[in-house]
Amino acid sequence: MSAQPYQPSALSDVTVSVDGDDTVVSFPRVLPYPVEKVWEAITDPEMLAQWTPYTADRNLSRTGDAVITMLTEDGAPEMSLPVTVHVVETTRWLEHEWGPDELVWDLTSVEGGTRVVLTQRSRAEGMASALAAGWHLCFDVLDALLAGEPFGPIVGERAREYGWDALNSGYARQLGIDESQVW
Repeated sequence: MSAQPYQPSALSDVTVSVDGDDTVVSFPRVLPYPVEKVWEAITDPEMLAQWTPYTADRNLSRTGDAVITMLTEDGAPEMSLPVTVHVVETTRWLEHEWGPDELVWDLTSVEGGTRVVLTQRSRAEGMASALAAGWHLCFDVLDALLAGEPFGPIVGERAREYGWDALNSGYARQLGIDESQVW
């Protein structure tokens, strides 16, 4: 799929809080797929590489050390990050590092699919709307992948072709962030 026919989905009800030096962004999304299918997409390295800007050296469905590799726009490995998977409750809860950040995936089976709440704890000040815009694109790609219509991850500058700037501005407005302060 090229950037032209793709239109970002509606903004999610993202929330942001501050916890000490951390900005905590929670991104909810309901996906019309069974929780087991969504769980596989967030833990299986081959699936991760099809919808996120990273992959892993092993399945993330068990605790312990792993290596996450950031991908370039063409899917090539760019940078490897040693991480630890801290908590796994199969098909329900996953906590792992992502570089200096922490990602928490909370999956709940709901009528017609799965409610995913992705919470990113980040030290990157002023990035809340940018993080929300990035995950928004990732979840749109995940939705297409699980629907059997994959078009690959949207990485780096390529995100601008898919509406990242408008999403970033939209989330800034929604979150009450002064757009002159947006990354």
